[in-house]
Amino acid sequence: MRILAFLCAFMFATTSAAADVFVSVRAGGLPVANAVVTLYPASGAAALADARFNWPMQMVQQHLQFSPFVLVVPQGATVAFPNLDTVRHHVYSFSPAHRFELRLYGRDETRTVRFDLPGVIALGCNIHDQMIAFIKVVDTPYAAKTDADGDVVLHDAPPGAAMMKVWHPYLKAPNNEVTRGIEVARAGQDHEDVAVDMRALPPRVGGY
Repeated sequence: MRILAFLCAFMFATTSAAADVFVSVRAGGLPVANAVVTLYPASGAAALADARFNWPMQMVQQHLQFSPFVLVVPQGATVAFPNLDTVRHHVYSFSPAHRFELRLYGRDETRTVRFDLPGVIALGCNIHDQMIAFIKVVDTPYAAKTDADGDVVLHDAPPGAAMMKVWHPYLKAPNNEVTRGIEVARAGQDHEDVAVDMRALPPRVGGY
């Protein structure tokens, strides 16, 4: 019973020590949606297998556009590419992190690709040039993208020093990414405001 009580107390203490990191990304005072925020604790990140990426690992083709515009997936994830359009698509990427090609396939057909290396995957369609999207393959469980208000929460981050990175395909910075050191609180919620410079977003079918 003493051992069980000790383990329960240890687990409770470990959980209570974790914090949620609330990040707000702005450019010229305006919210930046679809910015990928990743956190790398100095103490070391938890295993990717323990990550809670609770959104679909898929890049849909619909209305002659990819959806979502930016998809965040963990290293080693298999992503589905369902075609919901009435026309055929030919999906490809020339990105160094993972070059691939999904030759012409039609409505209600799906192809899959496994992404084994972290990095940015820029997507296109060989038939419809206006179709552009990005997959950000991450090597940390503390990762998510900002919503329409430019906000995102990274849950259960360990306390202490950490490196935070903010990436967006149209962010003005080397490799479209800015990095800053932060100190994660022992419990509760941290709030980090990040100001960035952005290039003008090109028109996109259906908006962003």
